[in-house]
Amino acid sequence: MPNKKTPRIAIAILAAGKGTRLKSRLPKVLHEIGGRPLLAHVIAAATQVVPAPDVFAIIGHEAALIREAVESTGIRFVLQEEQRGTGHALMVARDALAAYDHVLVLSGDAPLITAATIVALRHFHLAHRASMTLLTADLDHPTGYGRVIRQSARSTAVRSIVEEKSASPAQKKIREINSGFYAFAVKPLFQHIQKLSTGNPHREYYLTDMAAILNRARQKVLAYKTPNPVEILGSNTRAEMVGLDLRLRAAKCQELMTQGVTIFYPHTCVIDSMVEIGPDTIIEPFVQLLGHTRLGSDCRIRSYSILANSQLGDGVLVRPGTLMDQARVASRAVIGPYSHLRPGSDIGEAAHIGNFVETKKLKLGKGSKANHLSYLGDAEIGAGVNIGAGTITCNYDGVNKHTTIIEDNVFVGSDSTLVAPVTIGQGAYIAASSCITHSVPPDSLALGRARQEIKEGWARHKRELTAAAKRARPKPRVDHPA
Repeated sequence: MPNKKTPRIAIAILAAGKGTRLKSRLPKVLHEIGGRPLLAHVIAAATQVVPAPDVFAIIGHEAALIREAVESTGIRFVLQEEQRGTGHALMVARDALAAYDHVLVLSGDAPLITAATIVALRHFHLAHRASMTLLTADLDHPTGYGRVIRQSARSTAVRSIVEEKSASPAQKKIREINSGFYAFAVKPLFQHIQKLSTGNPHREYYLTDMAAILNRARQKVLAYKTPNPVEILGSNTRAEMVGLDLRLRAAKCQELMTQGVTIFYPHTCVIDSMVEIGPDTIIEPFVQLLGHTRLGSDCRIRSYSILANSQLGDGVLVRPGTLMDQARVASRAVIGPYSHLRPGSDIGEAAHIGNFVETKKLKLGKGSKANHLSYLGDAEIGAGVNIGAGTITCNYDGVNKHTTIIEDNVFVGSDSTLVAPVTIGQGAYIAASSCITHSVPPDSLALGRARQEIKEGWARHKRELTAAAKRARPKPRVDHPA
C-alpha cells in the first residue's frame, strides 16, 4: 500500500494585542516571566513541535519591538495592522497558512504551555479527522472563561462555546472552559472564516464563533481536554503575570532538584527558566541566577549573589554578595565575597577574586589572586600572579581604552597603579604604592614612588601651633537679657 502523505502543519501564535489591563507602553507579549518574554516561552514550546519556519507569530501593536525581540528564534511573522479580534488575526494570515493542511493556534500570552500538550492536541485532532479541535480544561473557578457546551456528557463533539456574559445560570456551573488554543484543518477553516461577524459589543471577529459556524456546515468540531489545566492560564493583569512567574520558577527549582541540585529555601531564590546547573551544586537562600547562566557540578553559590548570563566550571565557590554579568569562571575558582565581575571577565582555574574586587574585560590566569579592593579592567593577567590590595589598572585615558598585560608569576604590591598601555614581564616585582607608567622587563623590580623622608618633631610642632591659634581666637560675645 502507498504511504499516506504526511500532513503539513503550521503553528500560529496570536501576539497582536496591546494588553490594556497591564497599563503599559510595552506590548503584552513582551512582558517577562521566568526571565524571558511571554511570547518567547510559547515559541520555545512551539518549535519543539514543528520547525521554526513553520511557526508564525501574528503581530500588530508595537510589531517592530516584538519582531526584534524574538526574530533570532527563526520563526516567521504576519502583520495584523488593524487589530480586530482573534478571527481577524487568522484572516490576515490566510496567505501564509494556505500551503498547510492544518494549523495549531496558540495564545502568545499563555507562557506555561508545553510541547507535550501541543503534541497531544495535534495527535487528537489528526486522529479524529476534525475540522476544529478546541483545547479545553476543567477549572475549579471558571469565572470569566467561555464554557464549552458538548453534544452530550460523554461526547467529544462540541455544540458551541458560550461566553461568560451570555451564559445561563446552569451553563455557568460548567467547569470545562475554552483555553483559546485550537487546531484547524486549513481548508474548511478558510472556506468558512468569512462567515464570522462583528455582531458583538467589541465589534471584533471572534475565533470562538468558528465552532458554531463549522457545526452548521456539518464539519466535525471536537474538544480535547488537557489533564494539565495550569498550562493554559493566560496573563491579563500584572497580578496574574506574577502568579505565573511564581509557578514557573517553582517548577524550575523542582526540576533542578530532581537533577541533583540542592536549593535551600527555594521560594527565596530567583532562577530563570533557561538556567542550567550540574549535580551536587548547592544554591543558598536569596540567590538570583538569571538569563542563560550555566553552573557546573559541585559548585556552591552563597546567599545574596546575583549571576546573569554567566558560566561557571566545576567546584566553583561563590561567596556572599557577588555580582556577575556575562562572566566566565573556570573550575575550582573562588569568587567573593562582594566581588563584581562585569562583562568580559574570564577567571582561570583555581584563581581567586576577593573582597570588593571589580573586574571588566579581564583574563585572569590559573591560580592567580586578587583578593582585596582592586579594579582590574582591560587586562590580561597570566598564571600564578599576586595582585596586592588596592591595585588598579588605569585603562581609560579619557578617549580610548588601553590594555594592561601582566605575565606569569608577577608580584604586584599593594596600592599599585598600572597606567595602560603597559606590560609587566614574567616574574617581575612591583613595589607597593608604585605608579607604573612604563613596561617592566621580566624578573625586574619596579618602583615608582617618592623617597620617604622623616622630619623628627614635626607633628609635635604642628600640634603646638594649632593650640596657639585656638587660644588667640576672640571669644564669642554672649548677650544677657536685661
